[in-house]
Amino acid sequence: MNKKDNILIIGAGLCGSLLALRLAQRGYKVELFESRPDLRTNDISAGRSINLALSDRGFKALRLAGVEDKAREICIPMHGRLIHDAKENTFASNYSGRQGEYINSISRGDLNGILLTEAEKHENVTIHFNKKCISVDIEETVVRFKDYKTKEEFSVNGDVIFGTDGAGSVLRKSYYLERKFLFSYSQNYLTHGYKELEIPADALGNHQISKDHLHIWPRGEYMLIALPNLDGSFTVTLFLSYDEGEYNFNNLTTEKRITEFFEKEFPDALKLIPSIKDEFFNNPTGALGTVKCSPWFYKGNTVLMGDAAHAIVPFYGQGMNASFEDVTVFDTILDKHEGNWEAVFKEYQLVRKEDTDAIADLAIDNYYEMRDHVANPLFKQKRMLEMSLEENFPKEYFSKYSMVTFNENISYSEAMKKGRAQDKALLNMVAHNDLNSVSNLKEVLRKVQEETNEILEEDKIAGL
Repeated sequence: MNKKDNILIIGAGLCGSLLALRLAQRGYKVELFESRPDLRTNDISAGRSINLALSDRGFKALRLAGVEDKAREICIPMHGRLIHDAKENTFASNYSGRQGEYINSISRGDLNGILLTEAEKHENVTIHFNKKCISVDIEETVVRFKDYKTKEEFSVNGDVIFGTDGAGSVLRKSYYLERKFLFSYSQNYLTHGYKELEIPADALGNHQISKDHLHIWPRGEYMLIALPNLDGSFTVTLFLSYDEGEYNFNNLTTEKRITEFFEKEFPDALKLIPSIKDEFFNNPTGALGTVKCSPWFYKGNTVLMGDAAHAIVPFYGQGMNASFEDVTVFDTILDKHEGNWEAVFKEYQLVRKEDTDAIADLAIDNYYEMRDHVANPLFKQKRMLEMSLEENFPKEYFSKYSMVTFNENISYSEAMKKGRAQDKALLNMVAHNDLNSVSNLKEVLRKVQEETNEILEEDKIAGL
């Protein structure tokens, strides 16, 4: 390993562009290849989520690369969820009982553009657009591309190859096709898919509903969510089964049927979406999947990062944040082993994989929480109690959500273990009416901590 190594990065999305920027700042020569046109001059959303949730782990990585302030300029703070029931009533639930803890809606394209522009400022970075990766020879570190404009195919030799090419990674595909080593891989899909719609801004360009919240319409077997955009609109996402239940993507095939569905389940949202038929038929239906694999690297030649290594479903708002945290963790390990790529890759996976597996599992847990539990009376009680504990004991109590979202110094795996134990302890107290025998909130905190530790110890003994 040396600064003259020719580093190839496949995929100039959020993770790839941040990685290119950080490696360039460290003095490495980087070539970044992207199959799509330059998103700064072309609209390439094509039905993908145009806004994402940015939180503390993501900001930590952006701070490392010196672009945090630029990102904050295009953020819309969301302080909590606003739940919409079927009778058009709403109730708010903050994300934290502490002051100043919130997540941010941010444009995927605008943030990606900032990272590309910053990376491009470095003479040791070259970005190639419209170059689709076809295959990777992991032994010889040769990548084959196709130029979308000229239709010609060409090969590029690199000393080290990073695969940041998303859930459909060509580098990952090369790992199991070339059979050079034992490679474990799973890709599991939910039975639900998603479709994006839009609530436009009003005539004055303002948001028609609160821009300070992430909006959720939980309906058990399906749900609708909405995140605000800077132009006054909301990106609305419908999560629905492909073929199960009274309403599903396969049987919503006419304007009458679609309108009937929204009038029954999301009447207040329907009033805000003027072209429901056109949007429903013109926007694609996307799949929701989780990717886990191992190992992420081959020798000291190639390594997977971001969604290519650990794609997750979007229900914890951590996909982008987890990919950005990959860069933070990788950068720290590079400090320790600079000069030996294989040592870097080995420790990177050793340190990181448990955490990415954890956030993948947490994201699926949160899918059911958002879809079903947020409207459950027991869950509401438990959440209100958590908020009180965080508000009154801000340094002593952190909910699972807060540990994951607002504390970048707690690993995902630790947050999952402790958070699940706390949730169980709190729900036990609420369900068994144990709070009636507790005289004050300090005593509640003591009992929660005590039972949480007991559950953690039981899980440890059980090997969980």
